[in-house]
Amino acid sequence: MFALDDEQRMVLRLVSDLAEREFAEDACSHGGELPWENARTLADQGLVGINIAEEYGGGGMGEFEAMLAIEAVGRVCPDTANYLYGQSMVAPRAVEMFGTEKAKERYLPPVTAGESALSIAISEPHAGSDAGAMDTHVEADGDDFVLNGEKIWVSYVEDADAAVVWCRFPDGNLGTVLMDFDAPGVDVGEHYTNMAGHSQTHFFMEDVPVPAENVLVRGREAFKEQLKALNWERCGSAAYANAIARCAFEKAVDYAQQREQFDQPIAEFQGMRWKVAEMATSLEISRNMTWRAALEAEARGRVPDRLATSMAKLVASRTAEEVVSESLQVFGATGYQREHPLEYLYRLQRGRRIAAGTDEVLKDQIASAVFEDGLPDLA
Repeated sequence: MFALDDEQRMVLRLVSDLAEREFAEDACSHGGELPWENARTLADQGLVGINIAEEYGGGGMGEFEAMLAIEAVGRVCPDTANYLYGQSMVAPRAVEMFGTEKAKERYLPPVTAGESALSIAISEPHAGSDAGAMDTHVEADGDDFVLNGEKIWVSYVEDADAAVVWCRFPDGNLGTVLMDFDAPGVDVGEHYTNMAGHSQTHFFMEDVPVPAENVLVRGREAFKEQLKALNWERCGSAAYANAIARCAFEKAVDYAQQREQFDQPIAEFQGMRWKVAEMATSLEISRNMTWRAALEAEARGRVPDRLATSMAKLVASRTAEEVVSESLQVFGATGYQREHPLEYLYRLQRGRRIAAGTDEVLKDQIASAVFEDGLPDLA
């Protein structure tokens, strides 16, 4: 495992202690609702947007520290970690990286204060992984713009003030803008409930006004930079998947030491011990790959490498599925019951192989990187 510096160890201890003290009792019981009380507790400690600049209410640290916080919260309460991941590594991060000063001052402080959330809107009914098929577009309106189109599978809409919307500009190139949900012309359609019980929304935009200051990215080269920045989202997604797996694993280990069959704890059976050994090994591999992708990027002052990030996210998503499934097996029929934490975690983890890049997209990214540059040297 990579060595942490003093500040990183402090973050890990602080967040771990906070999560155990404040979030453990209600963990895995939020029923798809955003845990706002937990969000405000995190915000009070300066942990929402820990990687966002202090002038906007953030912690002024790096992406790796945000990933540590996501892991530490998620091993206790994955729902709270999902919120922390979304509001540290996804839409708010895009606003800080690419937004105008006015946009940052307006949209980031409510997020870091735990008072609001930002969504990211990419997918459309006919454009998922294929962003080039996107129909949502902006048209010039003087110095400003109007936005038309539709988006689907958008999280946090019921709790968010605004969304980072991917769209096409008049020159045909893709870009992103910030859109207020209460702006005229926004029509929130159906709220879908996914298998984890979380809400995702389909909404429509008809001549929605977008001031020039709300344009984040436009132009081919700028959009390429935003695509590269998505690797931070994927690193965060990997950290979140690792957290879900760790949460399930620790519950399984505790249960195996308490549950007795044939006059002994089931933890003493060789079959169970080997199961635990395999899960622990998979977790360590996944965590090391995730940390390496992030730490190497920060050491070089750039966004994470496409190859390392895609590999880490692919392995973490698969590991979460494997470890949660095997942890549920440890519990047997008890873990298979509705409202049991393992049953919930089993449903929750499945989304990790879809969100922030499907397995198939990641494999294609890995293959492209290998064919173009080969595997990196160890030096």
